Amino acid sequence: MNMRHVKVWFLICLVFPGVMSFSQNPDIDLLRYINHHRNPALDNTFRTISDMAGPVAVATPFVLFGVSYLAQDTCMRHNSIYIGASLASAAVITTILKYSIDRKRPFSKYPDVVKLADGGSPSFPSGHTSDAFALATSLSLAYPKWYVIVPAYAWSSTVAFSRMDLGVHYPTDVLAGALIGAGTAWLCYKGQQYLHRKFGK
Repeated sequence: MNMRHVKVWFLICLVFPGVMSFSQNPDIDLLRYINHHRNPALDNTFRTISDMAGPVAVATPFVLFGVSYLAQDTCMRHNSIYIGASLASAAVITTILKYSIDRKRPFSKYPDVVKLADGGSPSFPSGHTSDAFALATSLSLAYPKWYVIVPAYAWSSTVAFSRMDLGVHYPTDVLAGALIGAGTAWLCYKGQQYLHRKFGK
């Protein structure tokens, strides 16, 4: 793995909270616009998409592993482990940042923000978005076909938007979650390539 990329990634994670503090007004302004101008007819749809983000992310590597076992497909088995590792790594980084930064949820600080979904842990970064982008990126790297990439990122982007539409995350929370999820999946992919080159199959 290229250590320069690792350093850049962790520098982004360290600098981002500082940038976030300077961008508070645009952050809440954009959230208010999304939340206040939402289409109420889509509330249940976005709530379902948001609620299913975690279960879909967790189930995917397990399903792939089960199918690979039945089909005796070694490549799929490796991919399922890689996807699972990406999700686990993203979850660990997200959790550490959440409780280290301890940012209050927007609906706690701004009473006019309408809360339409669960949001109990600290706000920054968005765990749902991190999960969604870790899954989308790892799937896209494992199976680089347009019919995997387009639906995967369309779904992850919808999850990200739903967290703002439902009033439980700031735009910077969502952006950070997307960067963490995608970046962690990419680093895990490079790590897997390194291990394959060093130790073979």
